[in-house]
Amino acid sequence: MTRYLLAIDQGTTSSRAIVFDQTGSRVGADQQEFRQFFPSDGWVEHDATEIWESTLAVCRAALDHAGIAASELAGIGITNQRETTVIWDRATGNPIYHAIVWQDRRTASWCSKLKSDGHENTVVERTGLLIDPYFSATKIAWILDHVDGARARAEAGELAFGTVDSWLLWNLTGGRSHFTDATNASRTALFNIHEQDWDDRLLSLFGVPRALLPEVLDSAAEFGATEAKWLGAPVMVAGIAGDQQAALIGQACFEPGMAKSTYGTGCFLMLNTGDRAVRSENRLLTTLAYRLNGKPCYAVEGSIFVAGAAMQWLRDGLKLIRHANESTAYAETVGVNNPVYLVPAFTGLGAPHWDPNARGAILGLTRDTGIAEIVTAGLQSVCYQTKDLVRAIQNDGATLQSLRVDGGMAVNDWVMQFLADILNVTVDRPRVTETTALGAAYLAGLQTGVYDSLEQISELWACEHQFHPTMRPALRESLYVGWLDAIERVCNR
Repeated sequence: MTRYLLAIDQGTTSSRAIVFDQTGSRVGADQQEFRQFFPSDGWVEHDATEIWESTLAVCRAALDHAGIAASELAGIGITNQRETTVIWDRATGNPIYHAIVWQDRRTASWCSKLKSDGHENTVVERTGLLIDPYFSATKIAWILDHVDGARARAEAGELAFGTVDSWLLWNLTGGRSHFTDATNASRTALFNIHEQDWDDRLLSLFGVPRALLPEVLDSAAEFGATEAKWLGAPVMVAGIAGDQQAALIGQACFEPGMAKSTYGTGCFLMLNTGDRAVRSENRLLTTLAYRLNGKPCYAVEGSIFVAGAAMQWLRDGLKLIRHANESTAYAETVGVNNPVYLVPAFTGLGAPHWDPNARGAILGLTRDTGIAEIVTAGLQSVCYQTKDLVRAIQNDGATLQSLRVDGGMAVNDWVMQFLADILNVTVDRPRVTETTALGAAYLAGLQTGVYDSLEQISELWACEHQFHPTMRPALRESLYVGWLDAIERVCNR
């Protein structure tokens, strides 16, 4: 009998739900975009209620498209935009402020002060993260300090914090479950990744009351059953992981040294380091890849804030294209030797630069520059930023032989070939590119007995296309030198 799993993939710009069968094949899906709020320079917010409502709508629609009832599901897996911060009233379930999105930079000055006061090494040692507005800790404190009475109510236990997974779980279970998993906890800058618990010293440093926090479970666990009214029958939420960790699982990168790169709103490259929490000397992050049966698996990660969002900006902001797929025709016309560079530092720069005050720029413009060159530069910027991450990983002593890719931009052959060329590594695109959702489904399947082991999941991974580097070394070097020059011009060093 076919067994089905429902994956909730709650992202930065849209909510998706996909029904998979036990072979990892998609049998039904739905997606819905939601609003983005930009109340001030560098601020990014979401309406958490809209996130929940869109998630519920796509879950129902995905089941309809699959032609199955909720009672036929073995379990639900949740994967989510990480670091995005929601605080809500435990009694009413209502958020007390908009969700502050991972891209948000409003706490940059406080982060700078914490670093200048000498606190970063403490944070790095305990969490594997740097002090940056990216992570949840300073977002939580900002809400508590800017919403009337919030801090006192938090200390009294009246409020709850969660990353988006916790917020959805709370709503799905009717307020019975206030949990998160270890991967999402590891992105808050409050969780000690070595002791696997919230860290009292960090809670004190950032001013976050412990009463606010969810309980941390394994990535595959019994998180609670959904209310029957939502989907038509109660279903166990059995897997949770942050989106990048879920993609690592969906790509079956279970052995140390295996790496994947996901191209969505941002770009995130993650390298499995096994049971060793490797500290980067090149400003990459040490994070949890997953935690199963109480045993943590670690990874090194590089985070790029803007990848697909650059193309969204070219489409919606500058209106240079009507659809993202138009970009390929422009790129094929211009070719790889493009003198124009687009640095999409719209909300600062992530790894390995970590400059929250950098802002975007288009460089190398001449009288001959047109739409085609700028659009091509947008595509190339994703690959150049990935090269920054790979170079940092290599400087840390790791060897990258190949890279498994996924996400929306991974279906673009031109971009993937340029990526292989600029990195000088083989790029493997899997048969299923929706690996973030697939990873969440796999976790739920592990917990509910659909899968017996990670080895069984590994056997389901299949390569759809390999991209091999063919670019001349001299051209690769000159193009990347031009990119590094562009980066220097936007950084506030």
